Amino acid sequence: MTRKSQQAGGHNPLTYHERKRLKFSGYGTQSTRLTTVSQLPFGHCCLNLSPIIEEGGGGATTATAAVATPSGHIYSREAIVQYLLTKNGELKKQKAEYERRRLEVENRRAEWEEKERKRRQDTFVRKDQGAMSSSSSTALVLRNNDDAGGGGAIVAAAGRRFTSTTAAASTKEKGQNSLKHVSYWLATSQPAMNGGDNKADGDFDYEKEIEALPSPPPTRPSSPMSGAPLRLKQLIPLHLVREGAEDATARSGKRGRGDGGNGTGRILCAVSHKTLTTQPTVAIKNSGQVMLKSVFDELAKPTMTCPVTGKRFKEKDVLELIKGRSGYAASGEVVARKYNPTLT
Repeated sequence: MTRKSQQAGGHNPLTYHERKRLKFSGYGTQSTRLTTVSQLPFGHCCLNLSPIIEEGGGGATTATAAVATPSGHIYSREAIVQYLLTKNGELKKQKAEYERRRLEVENRRAEWEEKERKRRQDTFVRKDQGAMSSSSSTALVLRNNDDAGGGGAIVAAAGRRFTSTTAAASTKEKGQNSLKHVSYWLATSQPAMNGGDNKADGDFDYEKEIEALPSPPPTRPSSPMSGAPLRLKQLIPLHLVREGAEDATARSGKRGRGDGGNGTGRILCAVSHKTLTTQPTVAIKNSGQVMLKSVFDELAKPTMTCPVTGKRFKEKDVLELIKGRSGYAASGEVVARKYNPTLT
């Protein structure tokens, strides 16, 4: 194997200082380290990127403020419902437009089939009438020749002129058809338009017309984060416990309550009351309680009973939530890259 400097594309024509100067102008793949400010904390809505806040009695956060999708992403109920309503309206418009274009193709197909049927019928009638006229003219010539001498000769001459005219017309048509094959530069030999209303009758292709249509819109809107089909009844209500929620009622009449009083504090585990940041977290669907996965495995999973509400649950009722991220590499992907072409 040859040295890298002798391989194709193995030599970089730019020096280190040149690449460093061009990096700020968009040359090459750009990468940057994401800090904690760029990451979405746990308990924030994935749509509006803000803490999920809903004031209840005494300033406590109600259980219906936050909802989760089957993929484990957390949303504000108001934001996700508005998103689903908007997307459903867009899908209805897209479906109506698709049906309209599909109906246009079907109408063109029906018109083409009707024209083709009439053309075949007219061709058959012309051939049939041509055969009948030639046979009747021949019979008339023979009868006139037998009955009368002079008049029969006139009719026979007329029949020969008719036969010669028909033969000349067919010969001329054959010559024009053969000329189209060899004289491709003539205007009459150019291909017909294949799109829209200018399509020739013989060039209509139903399969190609259907393939040219855009793909039909989905029946349900997709989830904003996972892309899976999402319905309103699939939303799972969550009960989020925030810092200071226990003292919010006692301090509801006082000013300066801080983050805990207005429902913007950090999320706590419903059982251990530890702060949920980047740890694996699960939620129980039938009770809506959010807790650490380690606490769930230790206290809830052996008895299959919710430690907070006492409700029994099944394995399908356990939902793993998407954990929060920070600027540390252990929390997940912390480097963003954008590919740009280079000279090598």
